[in-house]
Amino acid sequence: MPHAVPQAKTVPAPARDRPDKAPFDFDEAFRRLRTMLADRPKAAMFDLRDRGYGSPFEQLVSSLISARTRDETTMQVCLRLFEVARTPTQMAALEEETLVELLHGATFPKPKARDILALSRRIEDELGGAVPDTMEGLTAFRGVGPKIAALTLGVAFDHPVIAVDIHVHRIANRWGIIATTTPERSMAALEKVLPRPYWIEINERLVPFGKFVCTGERPHCSTCLLLDMCRQVGVTTAR
Repeated sequence: MPHAVPQAKTVPAPARDRPDKAPFDFDEAFRRLRTMLADRPKAAMFDLRDRGYGSPFEQLVSSLISARTRDETTMQVCLRLFEVARTPTQMAALEEETLVELLHGATFPKPKARDILALSRRIEDELGGAVPDTMEGLTAFRGVGPKIAALTLGVAFDHPVIAVDIHVHRIANRWGIIATTTPERSMAALEKVLPRPYWIEINERLVPFGKFVCTGERPHCSTCLLLDMCRQVGVTTAR
């Protein structure tokens, strides 16, 4: 996936803009993000992909496990699970109790085990072993919402889809490039302003950025390389 567009796209200053801030330049922002995050742990789905667990089924299962679970725990659970089962056939053959044990540490292991078994059996029995490559097809599975589907489509299929989690939602609004109240609305708003080459990468960058730099409370604004273009919307106390 390309990391730049031929001509920099900027976002016009919003009504609440500050005169000391530069227009938001996406090309420059992503260049700086890559620099800031070079030595930080990767977002879980992208880390799993780079470790060889990038198939649509592995990404679907991993994204489901990651829901409301810390990336560090998600990595541990997924690596343990994939030592036992990596395909719909292998997963569907597991006993539910065994799968619950393998998911230990993730949030809601019992419901997630039921959902993983159900989608594995459906993929195997009804879909010929193929994971759907559409938002509609993926969200038809119980337990799979828009964020999980978007991660699967983006990371596994390389489809240009914006996966919005709490980090992407918070940071995009803090930057001032959108003004929304929910991740679902942020996805739609970002589709209007974010250049398509960055639709997948925004989740890859903003998850670690949100964990280590642009934190929910007291973000590290003084050392952030994006400070000159970030509107700092809603920031009352920073480091």
